[in-house]
Amino acid sequence: MIDATPLDTSHAAMLAAPQDDATRLRFYERLADSELFLMLAKESEGDTIAPELFETSDGTFALVFDREDRLAEFAGRIVPYAALSGRVVVQMLSAQGLGQNIGLGVNLDVAPSAILIPAEAVAWLHETLGQAPAEVDAEIEAISAPKGLPEVLITALDTKLATAVGLAKSAYLVGLHYRGGGQGHLLGFVDSMDAAQPALAKAVGEALTFSGIEAGALDVGFFASSDVMAARLAQTGLRFDLPQPTEPTTPSAPGRDPDTPPRLT
Repeated sequence: MIDATPLDTSHAAMLAAPQDDATRLRFYERLADSELFLMLAKESEGDTIAPELFETSDGTFALVFDREDRLAEFAGRIVPYAALSGRVVVQMLSAQGLGQNIGLGVNLDVAPSAILIPAEAVAWLHETLGQAPAEVDAEIEAISAPKGLPEVLITALDTKLATAVGLAKSAYLVGLHYRGGGQGHLLGFVDSMDAAQPALAKAVGEALTFSGIEAGALDVGFFASSDVMAARLAQTGLRFDLPQPTEPTTPSAPGRDPDTPPRLT
């Protein structure tokens, strides 16, 4: 596949194994993580946008493309658009709504990953993206090297944390033994930004969900590098280094800040 995007690759894997739930989940994860170009009916006005909607026999769809040139090829003319993450598009359509159920047309007519995603699947993805594992609040008696977790989860965590630029210094995956009984696994973040902790917990939840694993299989904790627990994690755990920004960045409207998605008209 020439110049295949991550969305093309995951879509091809899903088509090659239609009975494999794991490949289907990974496609939806790539969709949520991708930057998408949403075709608009008119130029955006501040943080308010109006997506171009298409009526079909299968329902009403907004159109997104994972490259600008694909949008231009489909439209055949200059059209306004908004560059948003897939998760923001899904949140926007599901949470704010347009008084009707909206599906997503992805890369229609211009890429091998062309697909119509019905409104029900958009609503499911919105709900799925809202899940997060619990933060650990029980007293930890002992930690150990992680054991028994599937490789698909380790890969998913590595991929997901690679997108969390600057949100924490590092993370460690360990086995847990709780005081009073019970055991499990913990992903402990070190030197995370306080404001980023909910987003990091959600990212872990997505890695679990899209790997086909129960959220209860992994707890999340946040520690300062000066904490005794941080040193214990470093001695025992599987380390993930989160990428650090090379220069300060700030969200730009519309849609760059996931906490303030654009409004629809």
